[in-house]
Amino acid sequence: MITLTLQQVADIAGGTLIGDSAATVSQFQAMDKAQPGDISFLTNPKYRKHLAQCNATCVLIKQADAEHCSGNAIVVGDPYIAYAKVAQKLDKTPKAATGIAPSAVISDSAILGNNVSVGANAVIETGARLADNVVIGANCFVGKNASIGEGTQLWSNVAVYHDVQIGERCLVQSQTTIGSDGFGYANEQGEWIKIPQTGSVIIGNRVEIGASACIDRGAIGNTIVEDNVILDNLIQVAHNVHIGYGTAIAGATTIAGSTTVGKYCIIGGATVINGHIEIADQVTITGMGMVMRSIKEKGVYSSGIPLQKNAEWRKTATRVHRIDEMNKRLKTVEKQLEQQDSTEQGL
Repeated sequence: MITLTLQQVADIAGGTLIGDSAATVSQFQAMDKAQPGDISFLTNPKYRKHLAQCNATCVLIKQADAEHCSGNAIVVGDPYIAYAKVAQKLDKTPKAATGIAPSAVISDSAILGNNVSVGANAVIETGARLADNVVIGANCFVGKNASIGEGTQLWSNVAVYHDVQIGERCLVQSQTTIGSDGFGYANEQGEWIKIPQTGSVIIGNRVEIGASACIDRGAIGNTIVEDNVILDNLIQVAHNVHIGYGTAIAGATTIAGSTTVGKYCIIGGATVINGHIEIADQVTITGMGMVMRSIKEKGVYSSGIPLQKNAEWRKTATRVHRIDEMNKRLKTVEKQLEQQDSTEQGL
């Protein structure tokens, strides 16, 4: 068990401690469920009602909430960010592997740095390069001439194809595939002719990729994911996509080929993005967005239809199907009004 004194917590969070600096905590818990030895945090004012009765040893709060707290507290600018930083220090998640498993298959020409771990039944092919402190989970595959940077961890069953480059301190969750063929085919009189995908995938530093994601290699040139990008589970990134620095993409999103997503974008879950378009920096797309054209200005964009009761949705759907008819009728009425206007002005 990892324990921290409240003074250590305050130092990590960059906050001001109110209370007993020697008291210790070992895990985070919600305010209404916390017990002595736990630490909690308050970000939403609607949960302030739990503060007075909270049994946690300490709570991370803003200055405005200090008067409502009767126990130990650490005052910070942003409790959620403080929570993230402290939670990292209390994290008890095990590594995906420790040491080199006897059943791992590692090519003699692979280059392994210091303190590398490779789990059971993992395969590291010829020319692959694993930097210091890389962790490869059980059943992973690292293809020929692939490169994985210092401190990066792959959980079990991750496939990294040939020539793929992954940067430092990245985290890739189970079942993800990086460097599979892009969806490239030509059609000759109904017959599909495969186009070899000769590019690769370049992943930057501090990138996190969720479970069962798929990042395709480029057809010509590379698919690129820049530093500090976070990708959720079940995301499809097609060939030659370029994702800019600091962008966050939620689960089940699909990005078609040769699209550029700018820096610091936030893309909601189940969004579908067309190919060969550009999305500007600092664009937010809400969930279930359908992006068919380039977005040239930062801002918030939406297109998904919110949930309705079925009876209301049926009426809405019927009206949508009649939009063309209604538009024609409206134009006819407008034309009649214009003619009437002209007649009246001529009198």
